[in-house]
Amino acid sequence: MRGVVFDGKRVEVVDDLEVRGPGPGEVLVAIAAAGLCHSDLSVVDGTIPFPVPVVLGHEGAGVVEAVGDGVSHVSAGDHVSLSTLANCGTCADCDRGRPTMCRKAIGRPGQPFTRGGQPVFQFASNSAFAERTVVKAVQVVRIPQDIPLPSAALIGCGVLTGVGAVLNRAKVDRGDSVVVIGTGGIGLNVLQGARIAGALRIVAVDANPAKEAVARQFGASDFLTSTEGVRELLPTGADHVFECVGRVELVRQAVDLLDRHGQAVLLGMPAAGAEASFVVASMFLDKSILGCRYGSSRPQRDIALYAELYREGRLLLDELVTQTYPVEEFERAVADAEAGKVARGVLTF
Repeated sequence: MRGVVFDGKRVEVVDDLEVRGPGPGEVLVAIAAAGLCHSDLSVVDGTIPFPVPVVLGHEGAGVVEAVGDGVSHVSAGDHVSLSTLANCGTCADCDRGRPTMCRKAIGRPGQPFTRGGQPVFQFASNSAFAERTVVKAVQVVRIPQDIPLPSAALIGCGVLTGVGAVLNRAKVDRGDSVVVIGTGGIGLNVLQGARIAGALRIVAVDANPAKEAVARQFGASDFLTSTEGVRELLPTGADHVFECVGRVELVRQAVDLLDRHGQAVLLGMPAAGAEASFVVASMFLDKSILGCRYGSSRPQRDIALYAELYREGRLLLDELVTQTYPVEEFERAVADAEAGKVARGVLTF
C-alpha cells in the first residue's frame, strides 16, 4: 500500500508498505484524507525528534475496515475521525478526564508497519499518511457520514488543539478579550474557538497581511501585522494571548500583552531546548503562562461535539481545507504549506 515515509534523510511516497491487522482493542482504518500539519514537517526538520523510518501523518479521517476483539463502539463501514491520544483509559489521569496527560500516550511509538520485511515506526500513534493504519480503539471516534472526510480529517489535530485550547485549557468566557499570534491552521481554530466561546474582542496578529480576510472569516474582530498595535486596541492588555507560531520572542510578546489576571497560552512548537524569558515582577498580578498539550482534549467527547457544531454551521471545517492533493503530490503540498499558500493542505487516498 502507499504511504509517506521519512527515513531520517528524505521523505518519500512509497507503495510497498504493509500494516498488520488489528489486535484486541484495536481498529484498522482505511484513510480517506489526512491534513498536512506543521508537526509532520517538524519531524523532518528535526524540531520533533522521532525514531526512523517512520510513516508520517497524524490528522486523518476514514472508514473502519476491521475491528479487534473487545471493540464495540465502532464497526466496519463507520466513518471516523482519528485522534493521536493512545491513552490507556485506566490510569489516574485518564480517570480524572485528562487523557492528554496519560503517560502511556506519550513517547511510546509502535511499529505496526513493515517495509521490505523491516519494521517501520508509527508517528503520534496514528500515521495517517498511509492508505491504512491500525490504532487503539480509544483513538477512533465515529462521525456522521454527511461530514466530508477531508473536512473531518482536520478535527483530529488542528481543531482539537486550537478550539480545545480556548474552551478546555484557557476557558475563555463571554466578553473576554483574546489575542491570537499566528493565523495558520492552529491559529484559525483558536480564533473560531474564541468566537464560539463568546469573546468580545478577538485580535489576530500575523506578519502576512494576506491572511486578514480568512482571519476575520474565522472570528477575528481586528487584524494586525505585528503585536505593536495591540495596546492601542486593548490599552490595559488582553485577558488571553495565544502564541501559535513557536518563536521565543513571540512568547515574550504574549506575556507582555497580558492584562491583570491574564493568561498566555503556548501552542507553537519551538526547537527542542529553546528557552524564553519574561520579567518576573510582571507576573505578580495573577498572570499565568500555560502550556497546552493537544488542546487539553477529551477526544471521544470533543470530536463528537465539534462534529455537531460543524453540522449546525457554528464550526468552520470546509473553509480550512484550502487545497486537496493526491498523496503522490506530497512534495507540492509541503511547498504550498511552507510558502503560506494554504491554511491546511489535505492529502487524499
